[in-house]
Amino acid sequence: MTTVNYLDAMYPVFGESVRRIALGNFPTPVRQIGIRTAGKSQYVSIKYDNLSANVYGGNKVRKLEYLLAPRTRHRVRRFATFGTVGSNHALATAIYAKQLGFECTCFLAHQAKVETIAPALIMHASLGTEIVRYGGPYRSRLKTLRQNLWDRDAWVVPAGGSSWIGTLGFVNAGLELAAQVDAGEIPPPARIYVATGTMGTAAGLALGLAIAGLRAEVQAVRVSATDICNDEGLIRLIRKTATMMHQLDSSVPPDLANRVRIRIRHSFFAGGYAHSDPSIENAVHLADEQLGLTLESTYTGKAMAALLSDIKQNDSVDECLFWNTYNSVPLTPVDSFDASAIPAEFRCYL
Repeated sequence: MTTVNYLDAMYPVFGESVRRIALGNFPTPVRQIGIRTAGKSQYVSIKYDNLSANVYGGNKVRKLEYLLAPRTRHRVRRFATFGTVGSNHALATAIYAKQLGFECTCFLAHQAKVETIAPALIMHASLGTEIVRYGGPYRSRLKTLRQNLWDRDAWVVPAGGSSWIGTLGFVNAGLELAAQVDAGEIPPPARIYVATGTMGTAAGLALGLAIAGLRAEVQAVRVSATDICNDEGLIRLIRKTATMMHQLDSSVPPDLANRVRIRIRHSFFAGGYAHSDPSIENAVHLADEQLGLTLESTYTGKAMAALLSDIKQNDSVDECLFWNTYNSVPLTPVDSFDASAIPAEFRCYL
């Protein structure tokens, strides 16, 4: 495992204030590849965050390096987080919590059925994850949390890892990309396409690029409902992260939040979380055939669909970069598992 922390190098005072534990292999590679779509040829840069770690890759690793760091002032035995039954974030949290010697509770909700759900639930069962059905009215959800977290020395990790602390992982990622551009590994991108669910990845990336002075606009392709992912929430998360960074290290620009270049792309949601349409399926197919990328229709396929749509609709397309957030490390095969560890209402996904 190797890791480079550009954020700490730029702001050492900040680095002394915020704990982080190395889980991934950074920097992740970049490469420029030619594609042909809609009768046009176009070069696209790829950021391979699918290769972010040997155990379980994807974009969640960067956030968990901050969110799972040891809390010396707190007695923690258990991490708890939220997601849908097929949530990459929930699974990544469970995997790394186990690796670090912690127990894990995942509060999960139903979603549209896709082929990745069964392997995720089986892996949770093999890890010993405590899976709790989560949903319903506010009071019902609050009761569920009290019943399962009270007096258990639990540390709650937000859904998607998208608190200001988790967002720091992608502030670092933006600085990492800028260093790769400065080294001549790829041309400076004008636009960066990345899937966004709980917005921490996109928010942090935009902040990191702003610090580095790289004037790329983040195209945050929405994959979650608007009560989770929306423009107002994105602005709040960006401002919160920038404010906390400046409070911890006064050398962080006080106007950092005003420098970001980002917009949410709403047109590729396809009617629901984990829903798809022909343009998304075509994007997944093209990525496999021409770019050698394995994508899925819930997140990365939608981001690729946005990129391809922009190429199709414009005669001249500036340099663009696709940020691959999808884990490409195969899950460890599970020979047997205890099905009773999976709540009865979730066994329909197996």
